Amino acid sequence: MSTGESSTEPIGDRPGSSRSVGRLRSARRLLQRKQRLATGLFLAEGPQAVREALSEPGRVRELFHVADNDRIEPLLATARSAGVRAYQVTAAELARITETQHPQGIVAVCEAREGSLDELSADAKLVVVCAQVRDPGNAGTVIRCADAFGADAVVLTADSVEVTNPKVVRASVGSVFHLPVITGAHLANTLDFFRDKGFQVLAADGGGADSLDELAARGELDRPTVWLMGNEAWGLPPEHAVLADRQVSVPIFGRAESLNLATAAAVCLYATATAQRS
Repeated sequence: MSTGESSTEPIGDRPGSSRSVGRLRSARRLLQRKQRLATGLFLAEGPQAVREALSEPGRVRELFHVADNDRIEPLLATARSAGVRAYQVTAAELARITETQHPQGIVAVCEAREGSLDELSADAKLVVVCAQVRDPGNAGTVIRCADAFGADAVVLTADSVEVTNPKVVRASVGSVFHLPVITGAHLANTLDFFRDKGFQVLAADGGGADSLDELAARGELDRPTVWLMGNEAWGLPPEHAVLADRQVSVPIFGRAESLNLATAAAVCLYATATAQRS
């Protein structure tokens, strides 16, 4: 697979060179969804995300970075060994291809890779399905939580946020490069796919009849499980909730009215991962 422009020349171009300016212009276009979809490329910002992207051969097309520092130099060495071209730019130039107030010094142009349900391991036992999740920060954090608790995949329905959105990538802190993230899914078909493989489908629902701690106490979280998570604002609509085998609430012992999507996902995933490993 091509890794973009590479050569035996010294890695990088100096700030303000015609080559770096032209490549910056192309990278900036990737802040637009239509350009990401058209090119199959996206941006990953920060040392952690770039490190994880570089760990996948052929995933990084090119890098943009400010003057070398202790956090960036090892990444440039890795890029050099992989033949990935890097462009040194000024902090102001780097800011043009990020959406943060304080860029972290390095941005990678990465190749998007679509996951597939058919590629999942036969040993898979924990999956998250996000339906109508629109907030990129929440989506990225759910991906990070899924990665942290050993989930085998994250699935986003077609009406959810685009996974290569820079805010999704940033919130995942590199986890988008660690596990399959399957997008554009049809909800009912996806749940049927997992049921056919012996998974139970649990919907996280603040008003659910089953309590998470009670399921755990009864030993009902140790089997292969899909967690169905709904929209940040209104949760799962009735037509989605009924697709689950159980509607499960997370007990709240304090005065908070509810948990946000990412927090609820973290609690549910932790409880299930713990049960499956006990």
